Amino acid sequence: MKQTIADKVKTRKTFAIISHPDAGKTTITEQLLLFGGAIRQAGTVKGKKSGKFAKSDWMEIEKQRGISVTSSVMQVDYDGLQINILDTPGHEDFSEDTYRTLMAVDSAVMVIDSGKGIEPQTKKLFKVCRMRGIPIFTFINKLDRDGREPLDLITELEEVLEIDAYPMNWPMGMGKGFLGIYDIYNNRVELTHPEQNGGNDFLPINEDGAIDGDFEITKSSTYTQAMEDVLLLKEAGNEFSEEAIAKGELTPVFFGSALTGFGVHTFLDAYIDFAPSPSAHKTESGEIVEPGKEELSGFVFKIQANMNPAHRDRIAFVRICSGEFEPGMDVIVNRTSKKMKLAHTTQFMADSRENVKSAVAGDIIGLYDTGNLQIGDTIYEGKEPLQFEALPQFTPELFMKVTPKNVMKQKSFYKGIQQLVQEGAIQLYKTYHTEEFILGAVGQLQFEVFEYRLKNEYNSEVEMTPMGSKIARWIDEEDLDVNMSSSRNLLCKDRFDHPVFLFENQFAMRWFEDKYPDIHLTALL
Repeated sequence: MKQTIADKVKTRKTFAIISHPDAGKTTITEQLLLFGGAIRQAGTVKGKKSGKFAKSDWMEIEKQRGISVTSSVMQVDYDGLQINILDTPGHEDFSEDTYRTLMAVDSAVMVIDSGKGIEPQTKKLFKVCRMRGIPIFTFINKLDRDGREPLDLITELEEVLEIDAYPMNWPMGMGKGFLGIYDIYNNRVELTHPEQNGGNDFLPINEDGAIDGDFEITKSSTYTQAMEDVLLLKEAGNEFSEEAIAKGELTPVFFGSALTGFGVHTFLDAYIDFAPSPSAHKTESGEIVEPGKEELSGFVFKIQANMNPAHRDRIAFVRICSGEFEPGMDVIVNRTSKKMKLAHTTQFMADSRENVKSAVAGDIIGLYDTGNLQIGDTIYEGKEPLQFEALPQFTPELFMKVTPKNVMKQKSFYKGIQQLVQEGAIQLYKTYHTEEFILGAVGQLQFEVFEYRLKNEYNSEVEMTPMGSKIARWIDEEDLDVNMSSSRNLLCKDRFDHPVFLFENQFAMRWFEDKYPDIHLTALL
């Protein structure tokens, strides 16, 4: 019997992994790929000496620094389902990329370092998930090291993030004394030392919450303490509610160690039980597009240049929202109203790819693009125009003047700037009259990545001159008088030639607003 689009959509689970830097997000991604059979061996993010790097960190600068600075998309088959994993940059300077990625997923996995608890970046990203009302699953990582008391971590999770938590399992010790996890959800104990317990990875728990039989683990005070903790949690903790998980009001909490892989399989099995399949998406006009709708629709949430430096390619990442993609089909790009043939498309495993044969709602496909698409574009089939809700944008706060060191290489300089700016992590401005290039970014690291990539991917070395922090505000072209510009509010054009002022500070902006009370300034265009 032929599967309908709705049948196929039910087999999709699409989630983003979010965390503060160094919480182990990329390492857990590796383990999930390992269990899905996508890779044979997990790399280590900081494995510079061994030459092994995280599968999801494909960019050269990521391998050198041991951090993720761009979202990666990976697809893996697991237990009859297709799981789409979006690994996001943890570094706060790349929040905008992460925020947009969170618009393309149906649930999120939050990774927390058991030694550090809730960190600032985790809090920021969590708020975006709450805003969208998507289910959040929590993995408290690094149980192979000594960390904070589990009850403290759960309390902090609830108080700082203002979400109810339900521990699906409970650690038995940590660090060198880590004996395993008391699996509340599956009613069993999972052991780190099966060889000491009759070769058993798992031991069932009876009605009294204890292990039957004479095993080494039962003689441990750590095991006894875990039993008491679990009893307390069952008495005084939150009730398990599938409905509350679906609304993003209750987060199931799992303990484990991504580095050793312990507890990750158990987490993945529970995740697919409760994570939602792709849901409907809202358009700007308020229309709801159901995933089972026959006509194809989707939106571009990310653009990446040079994923394959040998081919100088540019990939637009599209989240499919409805219909079924097939190679060669025609769609309309809503912003331009132009028809586009989807001939060259790809699916991902970080940097390795294969041609897409079919994709439905929840899937992420990559379109080879020569510059026709922009972040936020909607593509659709059918006669009725369609535009999905706008993606989040950040106004840059730091600015740099940029010039090529070698005037003979201006062509590669211009090409590099144009392509890297289209990725959305860094903004480009030109001074209104002299047309000097100015870059705007949310954080310093973005400039460093930009300079590195311009040199290594486009063979163009640049001079970067800091301008400090500024306040960017756009003005309607009809209201513009070039004499409004001064040393304290530099008049520029953005990359779409819209006029924008870069104010020195809040005082300079207030002075301008007092002088020109009829002029309307906007933070984003």
